[in-house]
Amino acid sequence: MKRITLLGSTGSIGRQTLDIARHHRDSLEVVGLASGASSLPELAEQVLEFAPQVVSVPHKEAAQDLADLLRTKGSEYRGRITSGDDGLVEVATISDADTVVTGVVGFLGVRPTLEAIKLGKTIALANKETMVAAGPVIVPALKRYGSTIVPVDSEHSAIFQSLSGYGIEDVESIWLTGSGGPFRTWSMEAIENATIDDALKHPNWSMGPKITIDSATMMNKGLEIIEARWLFDIAPEKIEVLIHPQSILHSAVQFVDGSVVGQLGVPDMRLPIHYALFYPDRVPSARVPRLNLMDLGSLTFEHPDYQKFPCLRLAREVAGGQDTLACVLNAANEVVVEAFLKGKLAFSAIANHIERVLELHKPTKDPALDDILEADHWARQTAASLLEGALKL
Repeated sequence: MKRITLLGSTGSIGRQTLDIARHHRDSLEVVGLASGASSLPELAEQVLEFAPQVVSVPHKEAAQDLADLLRTKGSEYRGRITSGDDGLVEVATISDADTVVTGVVGFLGVRPTLEAIKLGKTIALANKETMVAAGPVIVPALKRYGSTIVPVDSEHSAIFQSLSGYGIEDVESIWLTGSGGPFRTWSMEAIENATIDDALKHPNWSMGPKITIDSATMMNKGLEIIEARWLFDIAPEKIEVLIHPQSILHSAVQFVDGSVVGQLGVPDMRLPIHYALFYPDRVPSARVPRLNLMDLGSLTFEHPDYQKFPCLRLAREVAGGQDTLACVLNAANEVVVEAFLKGKLAFSAIANHIERVLELHKPTKDPALDDILEADHWARQTAASLLEGALKL
């Protein structure tokens, strides 16, 4: 029996993780859940179904609301309800948990991931921002404490699987694929007038709003370059982005002998989640749809347009540093994307705001965790000041 904790249980990754756990009760036990305050009714249903040891919500008021909600449902839940950042860490560090699924969005995932690593737990990493912002801290911790990260991002899961049995010295390049998002075929002029609804219409994947907007700007692919750099200890210039509209080849590795190994599958996040939950074993699943190559017809690939998608360029520019620039990129992006989703910023202004924050930052080399926390805080404040007009673009 493998015991798992799940951070972000009511998000897209969380729901799909629980869908898998629901159908593998003989081999997966959910011992911890953490969720945002906006989805308490759903979280209550999850608690009733899976009876975790510990549940965490963002603040004490939400903890009381959850307890009240469980009582109204006639539940005598005997586990612990906790809250705040410390509560998130408590769920991530439950002593008898084997695997921690980090499905929370953004920088919030850094501290619980790091604390779980210190206990030698396996991390099923769906929170790419952790590696982007804190790679200089996370990677040494993995080596020190003997922990393992199994990526849940479909692209990095594909690379991870393709590298099985090989060292990074055997790799000539990594092919990081992406659908191109909803604006792949749009002109630059049309993109400038894109609405929130336009940006949320991803052609292939069903995801949360933040990552869907990141896909529309192609910042998501940029963050994935940085994530891959840290996960696989490879120079960013060896990571080639390929636009692949069908989202069937999830990524591939070209080796020094010229051979290419890739991973194919339908665009369904349950596939990489299932792989990460049961790693290193291959366990049959009826929940994952099968790929039929005969139905596809053809697979196509294109080069990305860095002019049309400047966020991808910005991420490329900071990807190779051993400093706080990637952390600042990530933090500024989180603030600006939130502003766009609230209708406070045009889609075409997202990259300009992020670039200005990067220009204003004085990076710290070889940062410790405190340096990363400080850079994240500074970037959020600076991005907010730009949005409010207190600083000029």
